[in-house]
Amino acid sequence: MYSSQVAAKGLAVFLSPCGGRYSTRIALAFAVLAPGSWVSRWQNGRMPRPIEAVIHTQALAHNLHRARLAAPDARVWAVVKANAYGHGIESAYAGLQAADGFALLDLAEAERIRALGWRGPVLLLEGCFEARDLELCSRLNLWHVIHREEQIDWLAAHKTAQPQRVFLKMNSGMNRLGFKPAAYRNAWMRLSGLAQVEDIVLMTHFADADGAAGITEQHASFEAAARDLPGERSLCNSAATLRYAAEAAALRADWVRPGIMVYGSSPDFPTHDIAHWQLQPTMTLRAQLIATQQLSTGDGVGYGSSFRAGVPMRIGVAACGYADGYPRLCATGTPVLVDGVRSRLVGRVSMDMVTVDLTPVPAARVGSVVTLWGRGPGDSVLPIDEVAHAAGTVGYELMCALAQRVPVSVG
Repeated sequence: MYSSQVAAKGLAVFLSPCGGRYSTRIALAFAVLAPGSWVSRWQNGRMPRPIEAVIHTQALAHNLHRARLAAPDARVWAVVKANAYGHGIESAYAGLQAADGFALLDLAEAERIRALGWRGPVLLLEGCFEARDLELCSRLNLWHVIHREEQIDWLAAHKTAQPQRVFLKMNSGMNRLGFKPAAYRNAWMRLSGLAQVEDIVLMTHFADADGAAGITEQHASFEAAARDLPGERSLCNSAATLRYAAEAAALRADWVRPGIMVYGSSPDFPTHDIAHWQLQPTMTLRAQLIATQQLSTGDGVGYGSSFRAGVPMRIGVAACGYADGYPRLCATGTPVLVDGVRSRLVGRVSMDMVTVDLTPVPAARVGSVVTLWGRGPGDSVLPIDEVAHAAGTVGYELMCALAQRVPVSVG
C-alpha cells in the first residue's frame, strides 16, 4: 500500500499546470497509486464522474500503416495539428512514431514534438505567422510552408547560418492558402534565389478529394503551373491518399499528409465507412449509467419533453453531456452502445447527462458501460462518424471538442 506522503507527491506532480489537462493528470495519478480497471476506479470513488476518454495507440499505428499501404513509396506525414485532433500530442505520439515526419500548425506544437524526443522532420502547415517565428524554425530545425509574399520577404531578411527547407503552396482551387497558379513560378524563383533556402518542396491541397467532384481539375492545374520545376512534391490529404494515391505515382508523389484517417475516421463518410478503409477507432468516449427510469406511455424525457414514450419502456441516464464535448445537436435516434449492445439516445442532450433507450439491453443497470463513440465491450464498435453524422457534423469536430474536464487515459 502506498503511503499518504507518496500519494500527495504523486498528485503534486500530476497537478502541474504545464501541458494542460488537470483532470487527465489526476486520473493518471490515481492509475499509478491504485492500479485497476477504469470501472473499479469509478466504483472506488477515485474519479469525479464516471466518464473517460481512451486513446488507442495501437490503432493509431495501424491507421498510419494503412496510409503507407495506400501510397506505396511515398513518405508519410502524421498530421498532429489541433493537439493531434483532440487526442493530445503526448498521448498520440507513441502510436505515430513510425511516421516520416510530423505536420502541425504552430510553434507551440512543434516545441512539444521536439520535447518528446523527435529529431526527424517537423512541418508548419501554415508557415510562419510573423518574421520572428523564423528564429525558432532555425533553432528547432523546422520545415515550413510558404503561401504568401510576405513570408518570402521575412525569409529574405532572416539571418541564419542554416538554410531552411520550405514547402511552396499553390492555391490550385481550394482558395484558402497559397499562390495562384499564375504567380506560383515567380514565387518559386524568388525562393530559389535566397541563400536562406536549402530546398523547395511543391505542394497543394485538394478541396474535393472526398466527393464527386474529385481532384482532376485541381491536379491538372497544379501540374501545369509546376511543370519542369525541380523539387519534391506533396499533394494528398487523407481522402486523396485513400481514394486516388494507389493508382498514380504522380499523385502520391514524395509525401502524403494523412490527417483524419490516422484518427480512425473515414474522410468520405457516409460514402465509405472505416470498415471499408480498414481503419480502427483511436478515441473512445465512454461513461456509465448513473440512474434508470421506468416510463409509462406518454411520459416525456428531458428538457422540452422532445421525446415521449410510445409504449412502456425503460431508459438509462449516462454521465455525459455537451459540457463533456458530446454534441447537443444529437437527437433521439443517435446511436450509442450499452454494454456493447447498440441502442439509441432518447430526448435532448443535457449539459451533464444523456438518456438512452434500454429496450435492447434489459439487463442494463446502474454502472453499465455506455459507449458514446469508439470501442465498446468485447468486439463492439461505434464509429465516431455515425455520431457526427447524426449531429450534422464530421468526426473531426467531435474529436477536437473533447472537453478538458473529461479524464483521458492511453490504452
